[in-house]
Order: sequence, then structure tokens, then C-alpha cells
Amino acid sequence: MAAPRSDPSALLANLDPHASVAQRHLWLMAVLAWVRGNGQDAHASVGRIELLLDALAGNPQQRQAWHSWWATFRQQMDLAPLLADFGFAPRTAFLSELGFRLRNKLLPGTPDTTHPSELFSLLFPTASDAHWIAALPPSLLQRLHHVLVEPIDDPPPRALVPPPVARPDPWEQALTDAILFSVSQVSATGFAAEIRVRMSEDALRSRTFLTLPGLMDVLQRALGTHGPHSPEATEAAQAVRTQLAACLEAANTVYAHLDEHGISVGIVFRLRQLRERVQRIHHLLDCLLSPNRPQAAATLLAELVNVGHRSRSVRALIASSTHLTAAKVAERGAESGEHYITRSPAEYREMLGNAAGGGALTALTTALKFAVMALGLGAFWYGFWSGVVYAASFVLIQLLHFTLATKQPAMTAPAMAAKLKDVSTAFALEAFVDEVTHLVRSQTAAVIGNVAVVFPATVLLALGVQQLRGAPMIDEATAHYVLHSLTLAGPSVLYAAFTGMLLFSSSILAGWVENWFVLHRLDSAIRYNPRIARALGAARADSWAHFMRQNISGFAANISLGFMLGLLPAVLGFVGLGLDVRHVTLSAGQLGAACASLGWEVLRNPALWWAVASLPLIGALNVGVSFYLAFRV
Repeated sequence: MAAPRSDPSALLANLDPHASVAQRHLWLMAVLAWVRGNGQDAHASVGRIELLLDALAGNPQQRQAWHSWWATFRQQMDLAPLLADFGFAPRTAFLSELGFRLRNKLLPGTPDTTHPSELFSLLFPTASDAHWIAALPPSLLQRLHHVLVEPIDDPPPRALVPPPVARPDPWEQALTDAILFSVSQVSATGFAAEIRVRMSEDALRSRTFLTLPGLMDVLQRALGTHGPHSPEATEAAQAVRTQLAACLEAANTVYAHLDEHGISVGIVFRLRQLRERVQRIHHLLDCLLSPNRPQAAATLLAELVNVGHRSRSVRALIASSTHLTAAKVAERGAESGEHYITRSPAEYREMLGNAAGGGALTALTTALKFAVMALGLGAFWYGFWSGVVYAASFVLIQLLHFTLATKQPAMTAPAMAAKLKDVSTAFALEAFVDEVTHLVRSQTAAVIGNVAVVFPATVLLALGVQQLRGAPMIDEATAHYVLHSLTLAGPSVLYAAFTGMLLFSSSILAGWVENWFVLHRLDSAIRYNPRIARALGAARADSWAHFMRQNISGFAANISLGFMLGLLPAVLGFVGLGLDVRHVTLSAGQLGAACASLGWEVLRNPALWWAVASLPLIGALNVGVSFYLAFRV
């Protein structure tokens, strides 16, 4: 319903209390859009409300039409569900809420509704609405209440007509019902099995969630008997507040269990919902017991607008529900990363030896990769079997306790971030600088060990294959293709940065898998499950449980990285994104195979030196991008 943006009388002229539901709500949307303006100036919005009230006060007929409109609105809208549930998930599950928010973003809303939460989102679609609502001065709020809510004075009733029967205030009733609904939700969360079994023994013995409904019954009786502003109601409300604090304290003990036994996104989501519902109950109690009801109502309305804006954000939902998982992933990465930082000459030499072993195995990986290429498979199956080769190679490197240099940064970055928790003193800052020095030295040793061995090892392997087959391991065309693909003048730098993202992604997936393994206590299941124990024997089952607990993260990282390096270029090529991978160790191995195929004449080929020049940048971007992303987490 269009209306002039500068004339409130034109808006009021369109007021029709007998219109359809959709038309009445469209009129209200138009009024609020006029009040909002461009959403940049809250004081201008306050001024428009004053103009609207002036126009309404000066026209008794329109004011009477408004009160008829408002009476119809109150009959059709139950405000209690809005006050209690707006901004909360309709189902207490993370994936359900994620789907709900995505649907709200993608599907348009309709004003033809009697659902208060749906209408509220249409009436206040932007966060700027909370600013002008909060800017309303107390005098204007009192005037709003008088003009818009209080009925027009009627002539006194005749003596023979009995006085009207006193009815409960609709606003008080809506607030009371909303508090009851919210308290019921809090109790239901505390009764949920997945929450209760993770509480501490002291929290369970306190029976805080069992006591809460009884205190709510006391509050309801005090409100019905003595009114919201009575000492009895105030005392009962305080008892409810105290019990809510005890419920939160009991629920917070669940986090200790999660920290020790693995993070569940679903449980974290429910605990966050519980905390926010307790906050909502406090706001509702403040509004119900406040002597200045218009001011309290405006504060509650502004809070609902803010909640509505946050509840539509998919990013906020993911961030708030997964922050503990990210923290646990980083914490487990920090524990693993400590093993990759050398602090003594002996550890440095050990790192060089492990990296040399990783380089030697990568030479074999390179040969197998070219063997897959020689099969002439389609893009998908070539990527799949390349992924199998990479994953098997990386797992073998892990089991032999060798090192692949580029997998270290995603592990060492959380370890360095942990050192930053306290650098407030000069000693702590100096210790952190020392750790950075150790880290750089460790990473340099790993890269040098990989590259310095993989190149000559691949050359020797290729020459050995040539002696056995009587033909080069790769033909001349493939060798020239390798030189061309690795040239510094091409997109190798971009591909190296993309590979760094894949290295980081594999570490995140590894942390998630390890957290899932711990959360579901699979190591205990392997150790004590009767069928597994009978099949393996008690000693072997215990050994397998320990082995999987120590290596599950590495398996997940290596297998996922292998398939990402192999499959993603094929998948991205299918959708038109020509991204490829450039891994410094694998690239050095491919370069060695190309040199073995082309012979000594390759030294005169400028393409070789362009490819050689790209290797340091590939290594730096593999390491740097992975480290940066992991450090940010």
C-alpha cells in the first residue's frame, strides 16, 4: 500500500479497521516504513512519530478507527508466542535451525498471516529499527500509550447500567504467558537426556531444573492474587531469577564434559538457546514488574528487533554454534603441533632425517602418479586414482613417522596461537619470539629435507625404470608439459595458494574427525566392546584402541588431503573453474621425472629454470597460506 513519505495524514486516510488481514498488515508496514525513513537518522524517525501522533490526536474519527483496528489486531494476534519464542529455533537442533534460516532468507514472507513472529519480521526488517525505538523519549512513550493504546473516554454510564466487569490487562496476560512458556522450555532443556547425562554430579543433586516450574507456579499465583507491582510478586519473581541463575550454573557444567570428551555442535546449540531463553525471561520479568510500562515495553521491543536481526543470520548461527568445535580443533592441533617444532640440534637433525624419508617416499608417489596418468582415464577417474595414490602415500609417511613439510603449518599454527595467550610480560614475549625462531627453523628443515631428497630420488627412480623398460618413465611430451605447468610465468603461484587452503582444510577435517572419535568414545568401544574383544582378543583390542586414538587425526588429514589434491582439480574443471594444485614436494618430484626424461640437454632449456624458480614460491605459499588460516582459527 503506497503512501506519501512526508504526510502522515495520507497514511491515516488509508486506515481501514474492516479491511482484510493482509491489507491491515500492509498498512501497518507502510506506517513503519514511513517512520523508519532511510534508517540512518533515529531522531528523524522520532520526529515522524510525533507528527503521526499530532495528526491522530487532531482527528477523533481517525483515532476511533485506530482503536477499532487495534481491537481487531489483538483479537487475531496472540502476543505471548512472539514474546516467548521469537528469535529461537522452532526445533532444538542445529541443522533444523540452519534450514529454517536458509528458507527465511530465500523465500519471501507474506503479510497475510496471523502468526505474530512472521509479521514482526516484516514490520521490523532492519537492525536500524532498534535504534529509533531505543531513542524514543519517556514523554513521547507516555503520549504513544495514551493516544494509541488507552481507549477514548466514553460518556459515563447511566445509573441503571451495571459497571463493566474488570478484566485482566491483555499486556500483563501476554507477558505472564510468555514467561510461563519460556520457563517450560528452560526446564525441558534441563530434562533432556543428552544434557542431563553430561552435567556434573553436584548439578544433578541440586535438582535446579525440577524446582523451577514450582517457583513459576508461585509467581503466577502472586500475580493473579496481588498484581504485578505487589511485594509478593516481586519476591516470587526474585526467587525465579535466582533459580534461573542456578539452572545456568548447572548447565555450564556440561561444557567441562564436552571439553574432556569431545564437542557436539548440537549440544552447544541447545546450551546457547538455554542461555538466551534465560535472558529473555529476565527481560520479560523486567517488563512485567516495571512501574513505567511504556518505557519497559519499548526496551523489550528494541531487544526483540535486535534478536530478530541476529536470528536471520546464517553466519551468526554457524559461528556461535561451532566456536567450541573450532577451539577444540585448534587445541588438538596445538598438541600435535608441538611435536613439529625443533628446539635443539638433535631435534633439528631428526627433523631433517624424517623429512628426507618423506621426500624419498614422495618420489615413489610421483612415479605412481605418472603411471595413473599413462592409463588415459577420464578426468574424474584420473583424479580419483590420483587421490588414492596420494592418500596411500601420505598415510605410509605417517605410519613410518616421516614428515611431509607442508602438513606442518596447520598443526604448528595452533601451537603458536596458544603461546600468544599470555605475552603481557617481557619474558613471555621473548619466549614467544624464541618459539617463532624455532618454528621457522623447523619448517625450513622440513622443506629442505623433502625437496633435497625427492628430486634426486625421483631422477634415480626414473632412470631405474628406464633401464628396466628400455623407455623413459614419462615421454618427452609429458616432460615438456611438466616444465610448462610449473613455470613461474604461469598460474603456479595461484595454484600454490589454493593448495595451501587445501592443506588447512585437511587439518580442520582431521580435528573434526578426532573430536567425533572422542565424542562417541570409539576408542573405549574398540577396547571393551564384547564382539570386538572376542574377535581381536583383549590385548590386541587394547592395542588397536590406543593406536586409533593416537592416529585417527593423521589418517583423516592424510586421506582427505590426498583425495582433495587428486579430485578437486577434476571437479572444479567440470564446473569451469580451472584451478589446479601445486604442492612443493610433489612438484619437485615431477620436475625430477621431467629432467630424467629429457636428459642433460634440459639444462639448456630456459623452461627448466623458470620451473626451478617457482619452487621456493610454491613452498612459501603452501606453508604461508596454511599457517595463516590455521592461525586465524
